[in-house]
Amino acid sequence: MAVTDEAIEKIKGMIVSGKLRPGDRLPKESELAADLGLSRNSLREAVRALALIRILDVRQGDGTYVTSLDPQLLLEAMSFVVDFHRDDTVLELLAVRRILEPAATALACTGIAEQELDALEAELAELGEDPSVEELVRADLEFHRRIVQASGNSVLSSLLEGLSGPTARARIWRGLTQEDAVRRTLTEHRAILEAMRGRDAEAARSWATVHIASVEQWLRRTL
Repeated sequence: MAVTDEAIEKIKGMIVSGKLRPGDRLPKESELAADLGLSRNSLREAVRALALIRILDVRQGDGTYVTSLDPQLLLEAMSFVVDFHRDDTVLELLAVRRILEPAATALACTGIAEQELDALEAELAELGEDPSVEELVRADLEFHRRIVQASGNSVLSSLLEGLSGPTARARIWRGLTQEDAVRRTLTEHRAILEAMRGRDAEAARSWATVHIASVEQWLRRTL
């Protein structure tokens, strides 16, 4: 194991064991290096790496702290990597979304407030029957983001937030080239909302699957 990797593992061990908790300040560099049996250089490299993935927060002139370790914060690194996807990986991203998002939609059925369902329906009505493709995709991203947030699972929500953006271009492309894509999207959104209004988790899961799979199937045929 490389020295820097060893340093990362030792700091990670302190956090996992609870010796360092969210918000805690790390001991002084000289003390921590001595406690962990590391050189100060390898410790600095480890801190730099852990700061990049939002495990640590280096505050100039103040010290280094463990972050909140909030899932959304930690998964920002994954979102950054996903942004560098190639066109041939969009199908894989859609496949993962098809597995995860229907589950999140089913979970949201039991927790989403009536006021939130009212707001989603109002936004869908405001969109009208003939929105531009760009307006539809923007509304589509927001529609799914709010439903996934209502699942109450912050990890699932953060994962899907990271996966959703890179598939937006495929959704726009489909809207511009596939006949009746806009109408189908609106119809599927209404079906998802109707199932959620009835607190029918399985129907909501099924409609969410159909909705995402239709984009995936179209892209597969197109490519």
